[in-house]
Amino acid sequence: MVTRGRRNVVICGAGVIGLASAYYLLERGHRVTILERGAPDHDCCSLGNAGFISPSHFLPLASPGIVRKALGWMWDPESPFYIRPRLDPGFISWGIQFWRASNRERAHRAGPLLRDLNLASRSLFEELAACTANEFGLAREGLLMLVRTERGLEEEAKLASRSRELGMPAEVLDAARVRALEPGIELDVVGGVLYPLDAHLVPQKLVATLTRLVAERGGTFVWNAEVRDWLITQSTVKAAITGQGEIGGEDFVLTAGSWTPILARRLGLRLPMQPGKGYSLTLDAPRCLPKHSLILQEARVAVTPMGSSLRVGGTMELAGYDLRINPPRIRGITRSLSRYIPTFRSEDFAMCRPWCGLRPCTPDGLPYIGRTRRFQNMIVASGHAMMGVSLGAVTGKLVSEIVSGDTPSVQISGLCVERFG
Repeated sequence: MVTRGRRNVVICGAGVIGLASAYYLLERGHRVTILERGAPDHDCCSLGNAGFISPSHFLPLASPGIVRKALGWMWDPESPFYIRPRLDPGFISWGIQFWRASNRERAHRAGPLLRDLNLASRSLFEELAACTANEFGLAREGLLMLVRTERGLEEEAKLASRSRELGMPAEVLDAARVRALEPGIELDVVGGVLYPLDAHLVPQKLVATLTRLVAERGGTFVWNAEVRDWLITQSTVKAAITGQGEIGGEDFVLTAGSWTPILARRLGLRLPMQPGKGYSLTLDAPRCLPKHSLILQEARVAVTPMGSSLRVGGTMELAGYDLRINPPRIRGITRSLSRYIPTFRSEDFAMCRPWCGLRPCTPDGLPYIGRTRRFQNMIVASGHAMMGVSLGAVTGKLVSEIVSGDTPSVQISGLCVERFG
């Protein structure tokens, strides 16, 4: 149903968020053009991540105690969190806002919203898997949080309790019960937590599936079309000015990930956001494969079985738009895996090509989803940090509802695009 009539929509960015937005807009009968600065085989932050669908991630990045932990981790080159100090006014302002947002009250308030978004997205991925013969490998086995210290287990038990308060099951396990869930893997842990509603998929296959579905439904892709500026008349955006010429439309959607604030700045819009670099390595022939997706709690490392392959990823490195591989971050990931699962050795990854991508991080850890006040035909859907894939489907559906003039199926007032002024 299209309440506002059929619209001509231009989407800027062909990652998971942009593709999902295009898919749901086309399902509602709109015309869609996707602008992508890369080629058809472009890399994006979605491709190399862990592929988690994570109702368990109800705590935003800006959470209580994260600033103290981050300061402690800064001096360890292999730690899960690293900030490259730099005299950048935008980064300093973002850091202050992040510090202010990292409090218990905000985190508590964000919990129900993140729960609703993730559960809605999980249902949409299930529907998508059902109509595509699950060609992107959706696995609904749950997530197993592995913990090596008693203090860590106490912290996770509190989060499990909060998960149950939010209506989502979470089971605290001792070491024996963890090993019973993963009998084929050697584990060095004191316990863990099972989140049975979590799922995982293969991100690169998801991107391929969505690209195919969008093309089959009549969506138009314009490749190598970096948006350089905008054609504006008063309070209306008329066209995106790209390397392939002017692309006009009635509605525009910014889904450019970490590059979103750069495009927004050319419209006079301020969207505080920092690129957070994450790394991953994929073993094609691992020594063993877990049944569940895993998080190595103290190390903040994600482990995902993807068919016969195993992907290991992690770290949050705030270093601007630097896509160079930082070897100590890779060592930190592989050594952490060996500590939790001694079967693996760092040398197993000697022939792996490390991947990195820039995750768009807002100061409060929540995405921007909605129309801008200044330009009513400009919609922003970005800033999902580590949950771009997890929230991809529901974000796409929300964008289609906003364009159509319908009431969003999830309450998104807390995701207001201009909430930081």
